Amino acid sequence: MIRCWRLDDSRQTLVLGSHNDHLAEVVYWGPRLSDTENLTTLYQAQVLDVTGGMLDQNPELSICPEATRTFPGQPGLNIRDSDGTPLLPKFCFSSATEEDGVLTLTYIDDSTTLTYTARFSIDGQTHVIEAQASVSSTRPVHLHWLSAPVFPAPQFSDEMIDFAGRWCGEFQMNRTPWSAGIRYRNNRTGRTGHEHFPGLIVPCRGATNATGHAYAFHYGWSGGHRMVAEELPDGRRQVQFGHASRVEMAAATEFKTAKLYAMFSDDGLNGCAVAFQRHLRDRIVQWPQADRPRPVHYNCWEAVYFNHNLPELKDIAERAAKLGAERFVLDDGWFGNRDDDTTSLSDWEVDPRKYPDGLTPLIDHVHSLGMSFGIWFEPEMINEDSDIHRAHPDWALGGEDQILGRQQKALNMGLPEVRDFLFDRIGAVLRDHDIDYIKWDHNRVLPMPDAAQTRGSYALIDRLREAFPKVEIESCASGGGRIDFGILERTHRVWLSDSNDAHERLRMQHNAAIFLPSAVTGSHVGPRECHTSGRVYDIRYRAWVAAQRHMGFEMDPRELTEDEAKVLTDVTNWWKENRDWMNTADILRLDSSDEAVIAEQQLAQNHERFVVFAGKAATSAQIAPRPLRLTRLSADSMYRVELKNRDEIAPPTLSRGNPLLKTDPMVVSGAFLMNHGITLPWSFPDRMWVIEGTLV
Repeated sequence: MIRCWRLDDSRQTLVLGSHNDHLAEVVYWGPRLSDTENLTTLYQAQVLDVTGGMLDQNPELSICPEATRTFPGQPGLNIRDSDGTPLLPKFCFSSATEEDGVLTLTYIDDSTTLTYTARFSIDGQTHVIEAQASVSSTRPVHLHWLSAPVFPAPQFSDEMIDFAGRWCGEFQMNRTPWSAGIRYRNNRTGRTGHEHFPGLIVPCRGATNATGHAYAFHYGWSGGHRMVAEELPDGRRQVQFGHASRVEMAAATEFKTAKLYAMFSDDGLNGCAVAFQRHLRDRIVQWPQADRPRPVHYNCWEAVYFNHNLPELKDIAERAAKLGAERFVLDDGWFGNRDDDTTSLSDWEVDPRKYPDGLTPLIDHVHSLGMSFGIWFEPEMINEDSDIHRAHPDWALGGEDQILGRQQKALNMGLPEVRDFLFDRIGAVLRDHDIDYIKWDHNRVLPMPDAAQTRGSYALIDRLREAFPKVEIESCASGGGRIDFGILERTHRVWLSDSNDAHERLRMQHNAAIFLPSAVTGSHVGPRECHTSGRVYDIRYRAWVAAQRHMGFEMDPRELTEDEAKVLTDVTNWWKENRDWMNTADILRLDSSDEAVIAEQQLAQNHERFVVFAGKAATSAQIAPRPLRLTRLSADSMYRVELKNRDEIAPPTLSRGNPLLKTDPMVVSGAFLMNHGITLPWSFPDRMWVIEGTLV
């Protein structure tokens, strides 16, 4: 007997099928099929032939491949009984429910008393498929590995793209050719990680940013993931995502994966990016005030570090407000005896040496300047030199002789008493002060991976969110060490990187936009001399790179010259004038014909306006800029296009020609912009062209 099911939106169709009560497999995933398609025929049509050296029938590439079905690749489940005996289930069909774009399939193995459930849902507006798996047992068992529902990877693909990185160098793209065997990533650091963003793009042959077919995946979990991208001996390919292996320390009767977000795009990587951006912004993030404009951010960290001084902070706040800041965030150093990073983490009480009258005088001053107030916490961490560690050394996760990270240990978030303590201490600060923003940091990897740690952190954030629903939270982990859709179900902004180096940020933001919308991506104007790279950049470049995302400042405003202050104020005012439509704009990566140019087009939801940020990240190989082609415009419509920052181009001695945009706006068709492109004036490296477009 063959059973089949399908999920559709206007772009794609997902068909699942099974026979003989076996686990379902994805039979088809790609461009939208006709409503009259015979699904049974599709199931039969995708069966592979058999030749010498093969089994008499090819095992199913199911949504949870089973070792007991002679499957030749990585199984989707590795589970043991309470005494350590391997359990090798053969799941059989139990039930299926379908309603409103949601399909739930349930399978049972009578011999092991295990039940497997897979849930698929499809969003007709964002084009994102959410897939999640769970396993339950009638008695406690030990889980080593459970994959979210397994998807096939396309045969017409030559490579896969995943993401690596480092501190101050997040979201670096890896391109790996498909070949027999597996691309395997297993992040056991206990957090999402700078090094291991849980995403995968599988472009089909010839796909670019703007054209072609592509498939994309993201695993929404903050505790470390495992990814298997495998080509089987018969040529079929599978993609598995789940928690990092062996992170469930205790036996239990139920285990569940996080959600795997997947989609098919028929217009290149941008189709994947727009789906992720919209789904995250419109479906996942729970905004305290959805209609509130995103405020210009000021963070004092790179201005004062641990040296908090009330008169100095008041002066800095006044200068930040004059530049256009609307939120002031007090970073690390306000609590305990925190004069450096060796002490006081977990002692979440205001330092009376630095703040003899508490935080209220600073908060009142910030509010008098028209800014809201935010504050830094690192709740999941503890210093050995702290009152709480001396009182509760058993609250620290890991052994006494563990290697410290940034002079600190992690708290055991799986303990209810730890979460209660943190809720009381953090809650007291929030109750006693008018604070509407938390920068929530996480500055070290865990001494041992443990899924209970992540669930405990989620539970604490959820409890604080319920108690203080108007407080926004930023996820920071030495920059971009905890960015994923799981943490963003609970937070509202991410600190993409500790690097404020505009050159580094340009590329990081470009790559991160495959997953992250502007509304959640913090980007700050850093100091003249970057504190993490030592590079010195013009204020114009720093300001425009920050204006690509949720704009802010993170430097000492006292260092600014009069000209620099004017430039920063002007760019900030431009961002404020445009933030409402840019907040919901689609960020489209442009296919630049010049490898030195990293360019994106932010297109309004109504398609009536756009802005192109074209950053020149290096000296071009050719002598003059090549035209930059735009995307997703109406070919027959006319657009008024203007170089916003024409006064910032190179001096006349080096830019002596007369391209039209250099002096005047132009009105041209969408067809011209998408097929010929914009001819830009010559520029130095580490500069940004900003081009505004409006539908005529």
